[in-house]
Amino acid sequence: MTSDDTPTAEPETAPKRQRSDKTLVIVSLLIAIGLVLVTRGILVSVTGDERAALPSSIESVLPVPDAEQALAQTDVFVDLASGLTGVLVIDGIEIDTVDLSEIQTESVEPGEQVAVPVVTVFEPGNYTLTYAPSPDGPIDRFGSGSHRVDVIYWPIEDGRERARVFTWFFNVV
Repeated sequence: MTSDDTPTAEPETAPKRQRSDKTLVIVSLLIAIGLVLVTRGILVSVTGDERAALPSSIESVLPVPDAEQALAQTDVFVDLASGLTGVLVIDGIEIDTVDLSEIQTESVEPGEQVAVPVVTVFEPGNYTLTYAPSPDGPIDRFGSGSHRVDVIYWPIEDGRERARVFTWFFNVV
């Protein structure tokens, strides 16, 4: 206080800034870099059918080409483009193909099971080929190791003379 009894204003001091903890800054930067790398990895990853480089006439195949852990009883499945048919050759064995529309009889009651032979089944409405290993079929199961599948496919109206082949491999554990 001064002699005239008037209060004097104390000088205002700016609030002190806390210094950033260097460890906290470094950890935050590492987390941010990690998130950026994970996001980039997800965006550029190529898996499944995209990785397989399938021809335009084949929409998908199972097991996925170069699959490393397929099961011994896995089905072999090929989804062809509209208007195509074909056959499967598995480990050098051409599996007979039957058209699903030809084995269905008119006497089937709703809910009744239709006996399907143990061959490759072609579904004309979906243009798919499916082979399920069975003890009654030419391939009862896939043994451990690498297996080769060739799908020979062609336009239905042109016949097998205009056939093309796509080959892929998968591994059974």
